[in-house]
Amino acid sequence: MAAAAARAGQKSVVLVPSNLEQHKIQATAAYNGHVIGIEGNYDDVNRLCGELIGEEVSANWGFVNVNLRPYYAEGSKTVGYEIAEQLGWRIPDQVVIPVASGALLTKVDKGWREFVELGLVADRPWRVFGAQATGCNPVSTAWAQGNDVVRPVKPDTIAKSLAIGNPADGPYALDAVRRTNGAVGDVTDAEVIEGIRLLAECEGIFGETSGGVTVAVTRKLLAEGLLDPTAETVIVNTGEGLKTLDAVATGNGFSATISPNVESVAKVIEGA
Repeated sequence: MAAAAARAGQKSVVLVPSNLEQHKIQATAAYNGHVIGIEGNYDDVNRLCGELIGEEVSANWGFVNVNLRPYYAEGSKTVGYEIAEQLGWRIPDQVVIPVASGALLTKVDKGWREFVELGLVADRPWRVFGAQATGCNPVSTAWAQGNDVVRPVKPDTIAKSLAIGNPADGPYALDAVRRTNGAVGDVTDAEVIEGIRLLAECEGIFGETSGGVTVAVTRKLLAEGLLDPTAETVIVNTGEGLKTLDAVATGNGFSATISPNVESVAKVIEGA
């Protein structure tokens, strides 16, 4: 949003949790807008956005918030569009999607249904799976308990991009999962880190914590027999790992520090 505002020659006001990853804050601040840290989580930020509507200080603002701006949420359908396009204009058997507000999961499913209605892809069944961190798992809990009501929780997880304890689209996400015979799972922070490293080591993709959640939940759902291991499955990673370096940082990152000579390199490699 800050980038789009800068390109349009407008000033942006970006409200984010004050404990958001520093790399995300600094990247947003580079566009020279107003980046304001809110003492609270994403739920507090979303609530504040709602309270600002109609106030004098924000009289000329256009709000870009997933809870307040339908076009924001509808834009998430493009993820589903791109998946279908990259698969040769067809829908995969299964998709695993990280869940914060629930909008992404809901809209990917909606986008595919619209593609079917328009005749752009063949009408075939697909299954939608949701992925959350255990430290913020209201949708996963509701699914596991068979509830239609998504009860708010207080987020406590390293996956801060998914830390929405009161997801506005939670009930709709549950509906999409149940209608497609999917499931919702959650994983611990330790499993999130394992997921990040697994994705990097096996696919050469450095994902942020939300990607780690999705990979780890995929492994868990497979182990529980909820995912079909023979079906074509798309795993959605929604961010690159440079935004959440702290989650996987260990020491200074070096395997070793050596003198600039061949012998030193050989010694390290032979001892690895």
